[in-house]
Amino acid sequence: MLTFIGLGLWDVKSISVKGFEAVKEADEVYVEFYTSKLSSSIDEMEEFFGREIVELERSDLEENSQRLIERAKEKNVVLLVPGDPMVATTHSALRLEAERRGVRTRIIHGASIISAVCGLTGLHNYRFGKSATVSWHRSETPVRVVNANRSIDAHTLLFLDLHPEPMKIMEAVDLLISVDDTLKDFYAVGLARAGGEDPVVKCDKLEALKDIDFGEPLHVMVILARTLHFMEFECLREFADAPPELERLVA
Repeated sequence: MLTFIGLGLWDVKSISVKGFEAVKEADEVYVEFYTSKLSSSIDEMEEFFGREIVELERSDLEENSQRLIERAKEKNVVLLVPGDPMVATTHSALRLEAERRGVRTRIIHGASIISAVCGLTGLHNYRFGKSATVSWHRSETPVRVVNANRSIDAHTLLFLDLHPEPMKIMEAVDLLISVDDTLKDFYAVGLARAGGEDPVVKCDKLEALKDIDFGEPLHVMVILARTLHFMEFECLREFADAPPELERLVA
């Protein structure tokens, strides 16, 4: 069997009890930090679980995924994934391939940044459109996604690149504005260290977010829709220090 276990947000202690028990019972335990990261190191995870944990590379989950699947034919294999394991399409493809090769799979879900963003900001889940990633390789894709979402009055969750190093909000803002200068006047929310003890949540115009000290990564951003529900505005004022003029977006 191949079991996908979500580690949740921030550190290894965010895992569910069910996930913890499955790790303890597994024959082999693997983890990947390509799609996301935790503040906990491999050594800290091994000490916490009392198990040897092997870190996988992206190639182990994609072009060489058959190796992991073959091991799961004979053994109880666990793959640990930061956040929720099925948010990343890489893991959906791996699960599909495993089932087609006769390997049973199961999922033990974990807290996801997608739900955490709604909780920390007060933005309504049904108001979000497509998400996108701001890459270190300058790309027009996130800008196109933002504009498409705003055309249907939807928020945009932007993930920030992790490789070769985690991107910060100020760097993401510069990249977005370099592609389309008009984005600088859109209202946005920056979030840092969701799931940790000291998350930072700030709302302002996109360009103004560059001047806010969000501290260490991991960071994500939300570009707001053209309008806000009145409760979204109230939550952003209370939880993200949104400027009073944001009320103009309430419809």
